[in-house]
Amino acid sequence: MSEFTLGEVEHLVEQRLGRLATVDARGVPHVGPAAFRYNTDLGTIDVGDHNLGRSKDRDARATKRAAFVVDDILPPWRARGVEVRERAEVLGGGVQRVNPDFDTELIRIFPERIVGWGIDSDAYRPNSRSVGAGREESA
Repeated sequence: MSEFTLGEVEHLVEQRLGRLATVDARGVPHVGPAAFRYNTDLGTIDVGDHNLGRSKDRDARATKRAAFVVDDILPPWRARGVEVRERAEVLGGGVQRVNPDFDTELIRIFPERIVGWGIDSDAYRPNSRSVGAGREESA
């Protein structure tokens, strides 16, 4: 079962690029663009690329945390997007790829916090909520 709203799922399915953020064991953040797919079976974000990067892989393995943002702007100026935070797993060798041309390794993000804006709400009033295993009262 998806923790995303129908509008958020539609947004995720129509997009191909987002930004993956990880933090290393020393607390140093790193963010960069990455391809992804919304995994309909698990309700997760699967992040992969031609070269996901050893630092992102290492960070996600060490901290088991990541955040991913998928956003865009519709004319004339309508910002919309989804941010997904928290538990991350690194999967490799023989797992289903994000894209057939990409590396076999991927980072799977299990949502514990979802923030959506400009999709089911005004861009200036985000729909922010805790979901999944880390569920707390929505803010």
